[in-house]
Amino acid sequence: MEFESIPTVPTADEILDRSFRRAASKMKLKKNKDRANEEFVRAVSQAIHDRLVKVMQSFPDFDSVPAFYRDIVDIMWGLDRVRKALGGVGWAARWARTHGPGLAYQTRKSENPSQIRKRAVARLSSVVHQIEDDLLFLNEVRNVIRKLPHVSDEFTVVVAGYPNVGKSSFIRLVSTATPVVASYPFTTKGIIVGHRAIGRERMQFIDTPGVLDRPAEDRSGIERQALTAMINLASVILVIIDASEHCGYPLEDQFRLLHEVEEMVDVPIQVVVNKSDITYFDGYINMSTETGEGVDEVLENLMAYRKKSDEEMQGIPG
Repeated sequence: MEFESIPTVPTADEILDRSFRRAASKMKLKKNKDRANEEFVRAVSQAIHDRLVKVMQSFPDFDSVPAFYRDIVDIMWGLDRVRKALGGVGWAARWARTHGPGLAYQTRKSENPSQIRKRAVARLSSVVHQIEDDLLFLNEVRNVIRKLPHVSDEFTVVVAGYPNVGKSSFIRLVSTATPVVASYPFTTKGIIVGHRAIGRERMQFIDTPGVLDRPAEDRSGIERQALTAMINLASVILVIIDASEHCGYPLEDQFRLLHEVEEMVDVPIQVVVNKSDITYFDGYINMSTETGEGVDEVLENLMAYRKKSDEEMQGIPG
């Protein structure tokens, strides 16, 4: 994933400190001491430009990353805001490149080159400090997106449903993922990825945060992350229903969410009723993530979808 290699975004003071040290080291190599002030300003402006360009280039082109990651960034911060921050860094880099040589030349013509050098450095410093908020924001983005789970192109089961219906418990039983499991809603705060070996192949499982049946504008960023996983990643969606209503939500609301998901995606949807140790619900596959009853049957159904998908990719008639 492209985000893992993004280095820490330096603060304005860190950029200036490195630029001053780089310029000072270059000055030591200059034999013409009369032009030392000019060369210092020139070196500082070049170092600032190079460092800011490096910050911009460390971020991927968000138009070219997979839709899932692009949507996650948009949900969490807004793509426009991220692009605006990168644009601010680009502006400062261009300013240093465009005005730096002129500021350096002024020191050569001055009767007091040391004073002019200080003014030039102050102007360059002011420009860098104008984008301090952009740099801090981009580092915040970097710290989060570099930890996003790696999602591959494998056959993917996205597990969905209301909070506390047993999604994380199921994922923990059938995959390598180790989500936090607790008896209260909204335990899952982000996307969790696990895998299960099937012969030489793997099946990818994605545990999503709970989604409530409510208008899109009222949904939290966590809920929207779950929806973008369903839309962009799912080969099949496993919707878990809690017929016992011990999750705290009426069965009617849970089925309304199911119907919304059915209208939203064009991939197969497998509905499973969990907590059969409390309540059995006719007409659907029942399981209990507490006792393990029915979990193997759910897996068999998901593997059937996997087999059908493989056959379709190979052009084998169903």
